[in-house]
Amino acid sequence: MLRRRPPLLLGVAAAALGVALTTLILFALRDVAPVVSLGVVYLVVVLAVASVWNAWLGLGTALASALAFNFFHIPPTGRFTITGGENWVALIVFFGAAVLASSLTELARRRTIEAEERRQEADLSAEMARLLLRGGRLEEALPAVAERLARALDAPSASIVARAEPGTFPLREGPRQIGTLTVDAPEPVLRRIQVRIVPSLEALLAAALERDALMNDAVETAALRRSDVIKTALLRSVSHDLRSPLTAILTSAEALKLAPDERVELAEAITEEATRLSRLIDNLLDLSRLEAGAAEARPEWSSIEEVLTAAIDDVPSGDFKLSVDTDLPPVKADAAQLERAFANLLENAQRHSGGHPVSVRARDVGGRILVRVVDRGPGVPKAHQERIFEPFYRSGSRGSGLGLAIVRGFVEANGGRVWVESLPDQATSFVVELPVPVSSDPTGEPLVPNTQNDREERSP
Repeated sequence: MLRRRPPLLLGVAAAALGVALTTLILFALRDVAPVVSLGVVYLVVVLAVASVWNAWLGLGTALASALAFNFFHIPPTGRFTITGGENWVALIVFFGAAVLASSLTELARRRTIEAEERRQEADLSAEMARLLLRGGRLEEALPAVAERLARALDAPSASIVARAEPGTFPLREGPRQIGTLTVDAPEPVLRRIQVRIVPSLEALLAAALERDALMNDAVETAALRRSDVIKTALLRSVSHDLRSPLTAILTSAEALKLAPDERVELAEAITEEATRLSRLIDNLLDLSRLEAGAAEARPEWSSIEEVLTAAIDDVPSGDFKLSVDTDLPPVKADAAQLERAFANLLENAQRHSGGHPVSVRARDVGGRILVRVVDRGPGVPKAHQERIFEPFYRSGSRGSGLGLAIVRGFVEANGGRVWVESLPDQATSFVVELPVPVSSDPTGEPLVPNTQNDREERSP
């Protein structure tokens, strides 16, 4: 902020007091130096007044000093009369020096003010650049830039918008108006803004708009690239996973024509492969809804034991051992989505269990329901544990890469989360955590979380 000048009346009083004090001091210095050479002492007051206020007050102080010097110290004293050539020369030289000193002081003061304004404007430009180009949303940065500009220029208010509308200063990039700056300030401040602030603000706003356009292009490009990746993965999945059951169905259908004694076995194969094909199509549809954000949960009070039992029934070929704690509180979630999620999780565990039974355990741990699905397969390497939940990602050659992505999508849609715990060549445990709302069940009884297992190991 620039330092304000003190009031003019205070400057007049300071000049009068300074001239009076200097006049008194010269009486004491008469015995030290000749009177005609003592006028230079008045220059101290002239320089001080001119530097603090302005050149005009400095010139007035110089005139007052010359009159006081003449009246009190240049013979004949007590009147405004000068005798002797040396006294005229002394007074003229003094007054000229005072005028010159006052002018130089005012020039130095203006240069100082201008340098301070330039520094202030440079700081303002740097701050505006930081706010506009740091990467946030332009609509959120513009009010902060306007507030910083108003504070720097002592303006009552300022506003900036990135569109063409009536205002104090139109902001342009070439012939195109890209924004509007509106400032409530005196005319000198407005002229300064027009000459020194508006050009840099126009350049910064144009750069910010171009950056936003580039970021939008980058986001769109990334989305397109992601879409291409998903399409490629989908084609690979479809080409491999759909071909297998279709081949089995076609082969069995052809064999039915030739082997009537084996029709029951072939019919079972057709049913099994058609069911597998139907499940794959269901997974593709579920994933498409999740990717599109259309898989909105419809929560209602549900029993986890019933959800897990229904999910086990959806995987008839598996061997599952279900263990559910007694008095397990219900959860408020979409039962159909949770059933689909657990069915995919169970099918994945059964596929990697190596023929061993899959353990399913549900318990209340500190007000949360934890469901663990444990298989005795080869385990999941550390590097794959997070990626296995990505669509179409396969850690091996088996599976379509859809099931675990659907598991995560449906669990998170219902306010829960899922993760995997595994070590190489050891059992793999998939953990689903679901919140238990502190509310009431359909009968009106309060749900109080069971805390008897609070010491259980929490999520990683």
